[in-house]
Amino acid sequence: QVQLVESGGGLVQAGGSLRLSCAASGRTFSSYAMGWFRQAPGKEREFVAAISANFGGSRYADSVKGRFTISRDNAKNTVYLQMNSLKPEDTAVYYCAARGFTNVATVSGEYRYWGQGTQVTVSS
Repeated sequence: QVQLVESGGGLVQAGGSLRLSCAASGRTFSSYAMGWFRQAPGKEREFVAAISANFGGSRYADSVKGRFTISRDNAKNTVYLQMNSLKPEDTAVYYCAARGFTNVATVSGEYRYWGQGTQVTVSS
């Protein structure tokens, strides 16, 4: 069982930055690939970024590539999402997710554990 708690969301102006954190419980965090997803009002949950369990690689949605960076600190059981050059269309609830495999996935159904989400609002 893995419990995930996101933090770091808030209100920011367009062009600004935020860093989201996701703290995970459990002793097997280093064996889980981690992902970030987001859901805007009236829209489907969408993939944002993912990182493999062993730093082997990461994946990004085209809409955030070059602006967002996913990273993890296995010693702290934490995954991060650094978001720069934020746009109003980045406004959404951001969710952290974990899957019981080491390789990344971009489909939400591939993730077993989910956090409660943190709101990110970007004003124009």
